[in-house]
Amino acid sequence: MNEDKAKIVQWIQEHEEELIAFLKKLVQTASDNPAGDCLPIARVLEKQLSGLGYEQVSLLPVDEESVKANGMISMANVLATTEFGEGTNVVLNAHGDVVPPGLGWSVDPYGGEIVDGKMYGRGVAVSKSDIAAYTYAVLALKQVGAKLSGRVDLAFTFDEETGGEIGPRRLIDQGYIKPDQAIVAGFTYSAVNAHNGCLHFEIKTTGKSAHAALPHTGIDAIEATTKILQVLYDYRKILAEKKSQVPGIDFPTLNVGLISGGINTNVVPDECTIRVDRRLIPEEDFVRAESEFREMVHQAVSEIPGIKVEVEKILHAKSFGPVPEDTRLIQALDANWRSILQEDGELPVHGVPLYTDARHFFAAGIPTIMFGVGPKVLEEANGHRADENIRLSDLQAATKIVACTLYDLLVR
Repeated sequence: MNEDKAKIVQWIQEHEEELIAFLKKLVQTASDNPAGDCLPIARVLEKQLSGLGYEQVSLLPVDEESVKANGMISMANVLATTEFGEGTNVVLNAHGDVVPPGLGWSVDPYGGEIVDGKMYGRGVAVSKSDIAAYTYAVLALKQVGAKLSGRVDLAFTFDEETGGEIGPRRLIDQGYIKPDQAIVAGFTYSAVNAHNGCLHFEIKTTGKSAHAALPHTGIDAIEATTKILQVLYDYRKILAEKKSQVPGIDFPTLNVGLISGGINTNVVPDECTIRVDRRLIPEEDFVRAESEFREMVHQAVSEIPGIKVEVEKILHAKSFGPVPEDTRLIQALDANWRSILQEDGELPVHGVPLYTDARHFFAAGIPTIMFGVGPKVLEEANGHRADENIRLSDLQAATKIVACTLYDLLVR
């Protein structure tokens, strides 16, 4: 580790209490999505960043029509720019919206309580800790700013749980950020360079109602839907035979997550609706996958007279990666990961089966990696579950690794 990096690391160690307090304030600010009333936390974060000395901080409200179309109540993006002169532009993106806490907590989900070296709270791992780490990594970088050239944008968004369309994608499409490279929220003990894509479908089956005493006079929508379900579950077994070549990603999946239909027990149901989640591995073509899905559904009920079937695509999240491991971004991250954590082996780089905001950067042709604060696996942090937590030692380590990686990318 050179003298500059040692100075960066020392600064982060000296400001550990402030870093923890910054994160605790975010955890204590509710930002559940749904319902998606996320303007308040955006304002809190804007104030925090300004208070830390960031000179170029922008609160970018999203218009009401777009917010409502995204299924939210209020939303704004927060952008903080730090310029060191001409050079590469690196964007650090993390989201501050969180899933609702649910049941089963042993502590206050909005308390930010610290127990045995861990901070607990909804969103502390996914991904408010990344906001804190990125914020303090850039502050640490300013200690050696005279030796750097380029620009770092902190792009903090609040719609990841509903797709990221009015968060990172909007910032990219409207030119608020123009990154050459991007680091997106992740975990500390590996870097993610790929993830699955996703298609959500709503299938509505319409028949004809009738009295339950005379079922033959109606057209049973639930009966028709059971045929569709059987075809889909058979298809799921076929999908399991398609293996991805990306480490960390196994095979495509299909899940029927919602079902509703019928009027009453004594009435032949004239409508039934299901919603389906279809995950795509990076090697799959989404156009082909969608066409195949629609054809299967219609074919399943083609021999039932009078049945009408509508298939609506309600979400398409593109796959991410794989980003080549020999990119400058991943190589710099690897070297600093080994240095800070004193690891002998290389930084593990792999894919994950979920989908994230990283896809928006990748779709724009931007070399992207997911790295941040957290354990080896999401389950260990209880992400999206009761008692979500992060180790404070991981918060420190990730902040140092990101700061030193930014140094390598920006140093003259």
